[in-house]
Amino acid sequence: MIYPAKDTFIHMAAQALQQGNVVAFPTETVYGLGANALNAEAVAKIFEIKQRPFFDPLIVHVDSLNMVQQVVATLPDIALRCMEAFWPGPLTLVLPKSNSIPEIVTAGLDTVAVRMPQHEVAQKLIQASGVPIAAPSANPFGYLSPTTAEHVAKQLGDKVDIILDGGKCPVGVESTIIKIERDAITLLRHGGIPLEEIEAVAGKVNIIKHTQVEAPGQLPYHYAPKTKIVLIKDITNIPDDSSCAIILYKKRDLPFKNIHTMYLSDNGDMRQAAANLFTCLHALDAMKLAVIYAEEIPEVGLGQAIMDRLKKAQARHS
Repeated sequence: MIYPAKDTFIHMAAQALQQGNVVAFPTETVYGLGANALNAEAVAKIFEIKQRPFFDPLIVHVDSLNMVQQVVATLPDIALRCMEAFWPGPLTLVLPKSNSIPEIVTAGLDTVAVRMPQHEVAQKLIQASGVPIAAPSANPFGYLSPTTAEHVAKQLGDKVDIILDGGKCPVGVESTIIKIERDAITLLRHGGIPLEEIEAVAGKVNIIKHTQVEAPGQLPYHYAPKTKIVLIKDITNIPDDSSCAIILYKKRDLPFKNIHTMYLSDNGDMRQAAANLFTCLHALDAMKLAVIYAEEIPEVGLGQAIMDRLKKAQARHS
């Protein structure tokens, strides 16, 4: 059931977390499906609801440095610099885990993914519950991430008793994930903080191909609607057919009359495009079209995160 994100219902959700139940809540990136990260049985409910494979680790959400120190075993200086620069916000750090975190959270790895969300409702929920919250996106595994409470309700139905409605998520794509080992930083997932901004604070970030899943979103296909996605460079090559749709980076005049058209931004603003990506995909997927074409966009800044999601959505149907 959807509840407005007022203090009364936030405290009700916090009590549910303390009792080992699962709740859905907004963050600045997407809506999360949360459980007490210190309670292995509660976390198992997340995997059951999402039908998520147990080899895919979860992100633990915290509200303070004190709570971080409950979750991780060590805090390198470079991690503290990243926290100071980007927290609260859409950056997840993968660090050595503490013994308090059950192995189900980390998929048996000796590291844990942790971040401090910026959304006021998420912060209040963590504070009211008094525990770190393990939370992947509140959707069936591999499908479109939810950026509104309605998206959660439509995809998960009565599997979740409490959905806190905090409005549309302002960032709209998941967090950037980096792994910190001593003084080395490795990118595990593009997301809401552009790579260039991280490098300006912490120095060179390594980008390597991973053979092991170390963080969410590393599988070759993910974030996919049920409708087939096709990435295109030249929009003049697509059919003007009412059974198809096209997602464009920015508004402009088009030669089409029949194809369904949606725009990620008014004038090419990357932040607006990221915030609207999953909203557009949800709306078009509900139309049960034959194909959704998506225009390729420049892979700079947040464009890297947008293209990462579109490529993985396309890969599901390849």
